[in-house]
Amino acid sequence: MKYRVSAVQYHLHSIPNFESFAAQVTNYVKTAAEYEADFILFPELFTTQLLSIPREDGSRISIEDLDDYTERYCNLFQSLAIETGAHIIGGTHITKKNEKLYNIAYLFYPDGRIAEQAKLHITPTEKEEWNITPGESLQVFDTEKGKIALLTCYDVEFPEVVRMVRGLGADVLFCPSCTDDQHGYYRVRYTAHARTIENQLYVVTTGTVGSLPTVDFMRANYGQAAIITPNDIPFPQHGLLMEGERNGDMIITADLDLELLYNVREKGSVTTWRDRRFDLYPDVGGQIVMID
Repeated sequence: MKYRVSAVQYHLHSIPNFESFAAQVTNYVKTAAEYEADFILFPELFTTQLLSIPREDGSRISIEDLDDYTERYCNLFQSLAIETGAHIIGGTHITKKNEKLYNIAYLFYPDGRIAEQAKLHITPTEKEEWNITPGESLQVFDTEKGKIALLTCYDVEFPEVVRMVRGLGADVLFCPSCTDDQHGYYRVRYTAHARTIENQLYVVTTGTVGSLPTVDFMRANYGQAAIITPNDIPFPQHGLLMEGERNGDMIITADLDLELLYNVREKGSVTTWRDRRFDLYPDVGGQIVMID
């Protein structure tokens, strides 16, 4: 099976109202739809752009205020998924549940369904400055194109969790990201490449670009989208189907061939997924924790 994916390098800049945000999002989605993308990925924390909207009373805006936009955010992406027939990973959006803030990746299905995966590993800034709570469950998502997983930025730096979603059948990992400098960017990028080799799956990742001068901890962004493959003969030698221009406002698009994954798992130059040594270390590939 083959299908097409697009990843958005979302340009952050100050905006006057929600309608400006909706127009920017719609432009990216409709551009990807013109390329007939089956999946469209937005970056982590790109909805912090909404915090740049000025308040009439001049009061200070906090990260908690993002949850005020959750319903409009979901309605916007849900309607675009239905209209275009694409699966849209709406980056991540800070959402309040039971008085706690979570950094949640949302999957919007073409039939109107909405699925969620909270970020599992929280960075020091998220924890200390924003009081973000780590997610408590891990899952893969069934789609008409197969099983996928959503792991956000820092999550991809932990090999155990990616091993688990591969064991649960995910062939493609979508990784929305947000990094403020080259050190953070390369941590995510290099570990994403490692995960494709270890698990013989695809990773689609992207990040925010631009700047939000009035939003704390979002003043600097360093980002680049990439569609990453295992390093084996059927794939590009550098393990890259496509990558964007660093810090550019753009979309990248490429086709994923799942049959190539299945073939290299069986008879590739190396068969890393098949050659795991469970006599030396435990199998975490089939474990899952689900908490409602």
